[in-house]
Amino acid sequence: MAVYALGDLEPDIAPDAWVHPDAVVIGRVTLGPGVSVWPTAVLRGDYGRIEVGAMSNVQDGTIIHCTEHEPTILGEHCIVGHNAHIEGAQIGDGALISSGSIVLNGSVIGAGAVVAAGCLIPPRFELPERRMAMGTPAKIREGFEVDPGMIAGNTQKYHENAMRYRAELRRLD
Repeated sequence: MAVYALGDLEPDIAPDAWVHPDAVVIGRVTLGPGVSVWPTAVLRGDYGRIEVGAMSNVQDGTIIHCTEHEPTILGEHCIVGHNAHIEGAQIGDGALISSGSIVLNGSVIGAGAVVAAGCLIPPRFELPERRMAMGTPAKIREGFEVDPGMIAGNTQKYHENAMRYRAELRRLD
């Protein structure tokens, strides 16, 4: 795996977290127990800090960054879909950041909330717990509440898949 210190800033990766060899983790990044980081994801903690809570997964092509004053914090049991971009935002436990979405500085995504695929969460946007944001720019989907079971089982599946990759992945070239 491509894990780098930047000066004195070193990643802190739980022993049972898994980072794909083609992912990149740089600087002040904390990966909690059971976290998985998939191919071509980049977590760059150079200006501030990034924290990924237990059993969360960061899928292929995702970029996570931060600023000096706005860390990026993902709670536990979060799913970050393919090619998402998160910058200086707070993501509550059990939230889903869907594929291709962008979550910008100072935004707060509540626990169990869903950011729909391709959604743009502008700076300082607040998405309440168990609600869904859709569109570009984002709007909260009225009259809809996220079923708590919608996300829960998927973080366990990603953890199991990461353990399979840890045991079975082998390069052939």
